Amino acid sequence: MTPIGAAQAGEIMIQGKILEKPKIAYFHGMSRVTATIADASGRIGISWFNEPWMTQQAPVGIEITLYGRLQEKNGRRSLVNPRIITERGWAPIYRPMKGFPGKNFQAMMQEALSAVEEICPETLPRSFRERHGLIPLGSAIRETHFPRELESLKAARRRLDFESMLMYLMGVQIFQQQKQPGFAMEIPAGEPDTFWQQMPFPPTGAQRRVMEEIAADMRRGEAMSRLVQGDVGCGKTILAFGAIYLAWRAGYQSAMMAPTEVLARQHYENAKAQLEPLGISCGLLTGSTRAAERRKILKALADGECQVVFGTHALISEGVEYARLGLAITDEQHRFGVRQRSRLQEKGFDGQQENPAPHVLVMSATPIPRTLALILYGDLNLSLVDELPPGRQPVKTRMVPAEKRAGMYQFLRQQVEQKGQQAYVVCPLVEDSETLENVKSAQSLYEELKKNELQGLRVGKTWGTQKSEEKVETLRRFAAGELDVLVATTVIEVGVNVPNATIMIIENAERYGLSQLHQLRGRVGRGSEESWCFLMADGTKKLRILCETNDGFLVAQKDLEIRGPGDLMGTRQSGEAVQRIVGGGDVALLEEAQKAVQALVSDPGQAQERQAIEALTRKVFSEKDFKIALN
Repeated sequence: MTPIGAAQAGEIMIQGKILEKPKIAYFHGMSRVTATIADASGRIGISWFNEPWMTQQAPVGIEITLYGRLQEKNGRRSLVNPRIITERGWAPIYRPMKGFPGKNFQAMMQEALSAVEEICPETLPRSFRERHGLIPLGSAIRETHFPRELESLKAARRRLDFESMLMYLMGVQIFQQQKQPGFAMEIPAGEPDTFWQQMPFPPTGAQRRVMEEIAADMRRGEAMSRLVQGDVGCGKTILAFGAIYLAWRAGYQSAMMAPTEVLARQHYENAKAQLEPLGISCGLLTGSTRAAERRKILKALADGECQVVFGTHALISEGVEYARLGLAITDEQHRFGVRQRSRLQEKGFDGQQENPAPHVLVMSATPIPRTLALILYGDLNLSLVDELPPGRQPVKTRMVPAEKRAGMYQFLRQQVEQKGQQAYVVCPLVEDSETLENVKSAQSLYEELKKNELQGLRVGKTWGTQKSEEKVETLRRFAAGELDVLVATTVIEVGVNVPNATIMIIENAERYGLSQLHQLRGRVGRGSEESWCFLMADGTKKLRILCETNDGFLVAQKDLEIRGPGDLMGTRQSGEAVQRIVGGGDVALLEEAQKAVQALVSDPGQAQERQAIEALTRKVFSEKDFKIALN
């Protein structure tokens, strides 16, 4: 319990009396109930959004206990969407649903859990559970919702997380036994060197090594499944171009899928400059490709006249057929769902096991600690590009408190006006939010900067849901130097390459994970000039890590330690399958699950348990999931 007068921003529990009858207002289809609560130490405002029944549940003059998130803006404190607490001890917090109070949902859950063993029968053999110290499934589900104590909650989470990890890793084990035949491409021993000789810059040692690994895979009769992982700016794209070149020399087509039209178009423009002079015909296919141009590209792909096509998910749409697709590349693979990634590979063969499948190359600029990567991507061969091209300067990262904001913008103006450099300003929201009062939005900050701190500079704005043509045009203008400052959301996190941009300002930096902040920071420092990243937030241990290192793998390791693998990977970043394995768990438990799978496979004494767990795994995952689980 916190005295109201001493309450600070964050999750709190307070106790006091409602001073007056709660008021309700409606706007833009939403409702907002407001009231004031006070105790002997002070008073505070309360807001409930889309919970109109709170006008009846917050009685005047009666002492109540509230639990929720306290926000501060312009010196004013408010408690947003708090829960009324009637019992002390452990209580579940369910996601609120419009028109349905959480208390009612809690009562329904208690009723459902009375029959949990019948509804959710045990899945793991008793001997296996005892060996690994796992409580029964029914107990785990019941304790997760209504724990008796902290230790029983930990035991419940451990059981549920362990089973998720076990199912996923066993699925990988089954997948490894189903290797697909691939195109054994005729690639002469010196062909990678021939490619490098035709590029405008020499490769790093890491690039040369990884290219040889790719070439060796493509020569084999098994379909390549290789993950190329490297830090921001390490030169992964040129490795993809090298693989495309090798496939072309062997007489095969390639397709490279990117998560955004901006990135797909950038790859296409770079390929036109670097691959077309070698004789490789390039095409671009996105959702905004006009009908006439689309028909032309589809015909060229079907006839084999187009040797490589770059695009978004449009590459896997109906009607896209390839004459001889031998290589499928997915860039920024964490941005795609697993089904999208598999459909690109399936474009190259008819699904029959005896027919060759295209080689698969997966690119990721989201560093994952090597131990975790080897577990999560167990069916992929892992290549690390652990060397940056010469000339890259580390980005200087600083935390900037609110009182130094004016000085930071003065520095930005100086860099733009005196040196002709450019800057990004990144906000977590597109528009202002009623419920997130202290969070900057791109729309409002854009207007504010144009009128005040950056008046006279050429300022543009872009965000994820902006119309595709407008977004492409804004980014084109920024890349061409027609804009000095770009105010954006995290839409610029990947694929935007403007060497002249030397300043990155990230608003509300505390709202991002370390790995995402590192990705955003990677948009600057891409040229030879000194570059800066300013984190707008009060100093925290988490953010200080970014100020101390530019090593993405070290940043990822720290992110893993702070937030756990579930948050590090995230549903958006990993796709549904990886989220199932790491959701809420820790690396030590993940390694224990991996050892359990290895023992099931290698120990004849666990054969019966293995059969039961394999059968369960096949039930959990469809056959299609096995085929695409990790590529």
